Amino acid sequence: MSTVPHPDVTPISVQCAVITISDTRTQESDRSGQIIQQFLIEANHQTLIYRILPDEPQQISTLLQELSELSKLEAIIFNGGTGIAPRDTTYEAISQLLEKTLPGFGEIFRFLSYQEIGSRAIASRAIAGIYRQKLIFLLPGSYNAVKLALEKLILSELVHLVKQIKGI
Repeated sequence: MSTVPHPDVTPISVQCAVITISDTRTQESDRSGQIIQQFLIEANHQTLIYRILPDEPQQISTLLQELSELSKLEAIIFNGGTGIAPRDTTYEAISQLLEKTLPGFGEIFRFLSYQEIGSRAIASRAIAGIYRQKLIFLLPGSYNAVKLALEKLILSELVHLVKQIKGI
């Protein structure tokens, strides 16, 4: 079975932002943010913005609103803050702003995670959707989860989803 069900005849380079939500990571220790950027580069996409932000709902929603005003930016990949611990508030900050959601992303991500980590996958609140014509992904912060999401879901559909949002 092909990983790309409908190959894009005219591939485009998607302009992305990578945002790591963490109270402890630095650019040097942010393996998840680094692997996202590496995968994007290898797939001929660009990271226009990379930031690490604490798990503070107001800062997260403000950043999303600011990023949505950048006309060149097409997709934003957040990682971190999707669990259920008291400091995990990223899901609340992002999900309430999404204008459309892609429920299949979270469902399939948790299914794939279950195959790797078992029943602990139920604690993931990974989500994807659209906010102000930008494609949004919210992933867990773990390196393995980020790698799984990019390899199995995001990279194979990123161009197609961006084209759909743009109506091309």
